[in-house]
Amino acid sequence: MAVYALTGFSLVSLLSFGYLSWDWMKPSLVADVATDPMEKPLPPTFTRPPHIIFILTDDQGYHDIGYHGSDIQTPTLDRLAAEGVKLENYYIQPICTPSRSQLITGRYQIHTGLQHSIIRPRQPNCLPLDQVTLPQKLQEAGYSTHMVGKWHLGFYKKECLPTRRGFDTFLGSLTGNVDYYTYDNCDGPGVCGYDLHEGEDVAWDQSGKYSTFLYAQRVSKILASHSPREPIFIYVAFQAVHTPLQSPKEYIYRYRSMGNVARRKYAAMVTCMDEAVKNITWALKKYGYYDNSVIVFSTDNGGQTFSGGSNWPLRGRKGTYWEGGVRGIGFVHSPLIKRKRRTSWALVHITDWYPTLVSLAGGNLSNVQGLDGYDVWPAISEGKESPRTEILHNIDPLYNHAKYGSLEDGFGIWNTAVQASIRVGEWKLLTGDPGYSDWIPPQTLTNFPGSWWNLERLTDGLRKSVWLFNITSDPYERYDLSEQRPDVVRALLMRLVHYNRTAIPVRYPAENPRAHPDFNGGAWGPWASEDDGEEWEGGREPLKSRNKKKKKCKICKLRSFFRKLNTRLMSNRI
Repeated sequence: MAVYALTGFSLVSLLSFGYLSWDWMKPSLVADVATDPMEKPLPPTFTRPPHIIFILTDDQGYHDIGYHGSDIQTPTLDRLAAEGVKLENYYIQPICTPSRSQLITGRYQIHTGLQHSIIRPRQPNCLPLDQVTLPQKLQEAGYSTHMVGKWHLGFYKKECLPTRRGFDTFLGSLTGNVDYYTYDNCDGPGVCGYDLHEGEDVAWDQSGKYSTFLYAQRVSKILASHSPREPIFIYVAFQAVHTPLQSPKEYIYRYRSMGNVARRKYAAMVTCMDEAVKNITWALKKYGYYDNSVIVFSTDNGGQTFSGGSNWPLRGRKGTYWEGGVRGIGFVHSPLIKRKRRTSWALVHITDWYPTLVSLAGGNLSNVQGLDGYDVWPAISEGKESPRTEILHNIDPLYNHAKYGSLEDGFGIWNTAVQASIRVGEWKLLTGDPGYSDWIPPQTLTNFPGSWWNLERLTDGLRKSVWLFNITSDPYERYDLSEQRPDVVRALLMRLVHYNRTAIPVRYPAENPRAHPDFNGGAWGPWASEDDGEEWEGGREPLKSRNKKKKKCKICKLRSFFRKLNTRLMSNRI
């Protein structure tokens, strides 16, 4: 192992600051002291279906919440978590689309064909239309369902849109990242378009409003217009704190003493999002929903360390299968929880919310086959043991194969060049190339490039394709036990083989030129229909492509007209 020290810092000095000596179980940093559940009467059994508010943040790092010892102020999230149940053995996926697809379907991505990368704006791809979604099951149970925020589950056909997948209303973006004010998104040079939608229409009139505020205001409006006597499900998928790093100036000013510019802007965005959650919670109380509500908070993947995020003291970052990429921030806040104010170490995965929330709603799961999630409400509310004992983090056959992996290294049963990861009990196995593997302390040093933030770089990992860790005793993944415990390695490889036999083919089609926003009035949106046939899904040119230049010219004029009209309307309002 080769160790590269930070400029001006040594491994010993960092240890002396307490970074690596952080006790995983230390109450002052992670857990609140659990109260005796018998001190107060237990809440009664649900007399009517609870209101469900699911809040998902984007690219928020594991370290970037107050109760994990962060330098970022999150008083609302800290209070909600302290009064509810903190989930400290909670797992998500390393990137956007996989986490969202598993939340909405309750299935691992190997069972939806989305096991590789994300759905890109120009791909004829979306969440499989044969999947019955979480909001659809809640609709069956009598719920009003609403989505606010980032979709990122495909939109090439209208059938893929949120309003066709179980949501009564939708306000948000369809692609993976947009400007927080203008809602523009570029998918490569010259391929730019507007992406804010109200239902199935382009919401040109909302341009200029900061998305975090806009989304919180929409939630309040939904609650104000609905009756608390009728069950409601609101999925709030904040764009925050994904890049671009944009925040109102007053929030940045709070962190003016923070030397690192990216970290300063990122911290401002996190605190702004925290206040948005405060406003949503206030609205729940104001309009009479709170006493019969369940609030779930989750991140979608690990933080992006070169964009201000921090997963310290975990290893890795967004896009990796190290703990820093897949261990999430999660908590549940509800007056209906029987054992409140505690930390749960029950194993929970993002797929578990589907059966958990449908069961809470009194919905029917008997006709849903093949779920990978479990109902974990008894573990959360009553402190019972989790029914989950393992997690398939993923198997991605398309990701770049590790140079030094082989079938021989996998005991002849698994090609270790393939990127895969699985957790069984206290053991975690990684094969192939798990991604960037350094430990990165909080970015507090003034304007240091991302590569200078590294605490350690493991050069011996370049010649490896198998890693094994006891996550219970080694949550930071510092001690690879693959050579000491080949028996465990073989057992976990057999579990990968088992899961791989159930996997469906990867769906990752070529990009289609018809998706260009210039063909849609300057906005991202559906471009294909049922009549288009297979030539669209293959990413090939339309049959009448020779007329494309003439058509594009007309659309460009229309796009210019809409933008000028929108600018004029905005200036009149001002």
